[in-house]
Amino acid sequence: MPQRWTQWGNAVERWLLDLAALYWNEWTLLQLALVAAAWLVAQFAGKALERRLEGWARGIKGNPDLLRLLITSIRRSRWVVFVAILFVVRLGMIAAKTPDVLLATVLLLAAAWLVLSVLTRLIRNRTLARGVAAIGWIYVAVQVLGIGTQVGAALDYTALSIGQVRISALLVIRAALVVTGVVWLALFVSHIIEGRIERSDDVSASGKVLFSKLVRIVLVIGAGAFALTATGVDLTALTVISGAVGVGIGFGLQKVVSNFISGILILLDRSVKPGDTIELGETFGWITELRARFVSVVTRDGRKYLIPNEDFITQQVINWSYSDQNVRIDVEFGVSYEDDPHHVGAVAIAAAKSIARVSNFKEPVCWLTAFGASSIDFKLRFWITDPQNGLTNVRGQVLLALWDAFKAEGISIPFPQQEVRFKTPLHLQKEN
Repeated sequence: MPQRWTQWGNAVERWLLDLAALYWNEWTLLQLALVAAAWLVAQFAGKALERRLEGWARGIKGNPDLLRLLITSIRRSRWVVFVAILFVVRLGMIAAKTPDVLLATVLLLAAAWLVLSVLTRLIRNRTLARGVAAIGWIYVAVQVLGIGTQVGAALDYTALSIGQVRISALLVIRAALVVTGVVWLALFVSHIIEGRIERSDDVSASGKVLFSKLVRIVLVIGAGAFALTATGVDLTALTVISGAVGVGIGFGLQKVVSNFISGILILLDRSVKPGDTIELGETFGWITELRARFVSVVTRDGRKYLIPNEDFITQQVINWSYSDQNVRIDVEFGVSYEDDPHHVGAVAIAAAKSIARVSNFKEPVCWLTAFGASSIDFKLRFWITDPQNGLTNVRGQVLLALWDAFKAEGISIPFPQQEVRFKTPLHLQKEN
């Protein structure tokens, strides 16, 4: 152990001496002064530039991720101006054949931080975004400062061997960085493609969801495989491990897999789609979103139900708008035997037509259905074209219209009545 620490100490000492020899010369103070001057100028110029561009950017309509990326770049106008000034100054020093190693290093580090801070802003979790930006910048700084070999050797020395597979700290860090970056890029591209699919008028609603999910799955899987291969991970060596893990996951995630496959089947057969009004058990509402594991249904009272996809395959589902938006509704009522049933039917139809939500897709009809114990029973049928706006409320509106119309026409609505007769026994009658 002491010998190892001595070796590390000697390596660090040699690196510091090499770094001093590289950066410290008669031009170092000038370069530091130029960097400081560029930073001061960037503070004032960047602030003025930010005020002008931010108002212009907020007027742009389009992809929200691209807009967020643009706003983030504008809010870092100081860094943009700083990098631009350093770039121009370095070009001048190159033209004058003046040593510019320190200035070039600061330029690379500043540009790396600018790019990383802007790109990671698309990550909605602010803490995660800052962590990814910091890790990425440290990686770039290690490479720029020329200590990548030493740090890489130290990280590669810390390793764990599982059979023929050797997993080192360097491999884990490199794989994590590459996988995160590539998968994030794949998700970003898939989001842009999904936006274009959503704006397409030639694809059905369920087709849009299906294509969007397929694009995201293919891009993420392909990005993950590419990232692991690029970092030196032998995918064939992980076959046995992934097989064993897959069996365990398969038993533990049966419902998840079932819901995922059910979601694909729903999208393929187009039995339900966003905007449909459905009834499943006691849940009545309209579909707002189809996800990989569940269907989001919003009811009339504002509640959002996340119903597993499997329920739409295994249970009876009433889709009120499967073929079209036209829905027939029945309202039953009864009137007195003293009223003319012909007149009652005409009044009921006129009352239904007076409601704005009653459609003229088919004319309302009113049928006499039975001669009841206390009333003549009728069934009023009418159609609506907006079931997502509710069924109970339109029934209530029609019933109120019937009440008002019957009151105006003198039509009475009876209530159940029973006649009770008391009969005196014969032996009491003889006594009287």
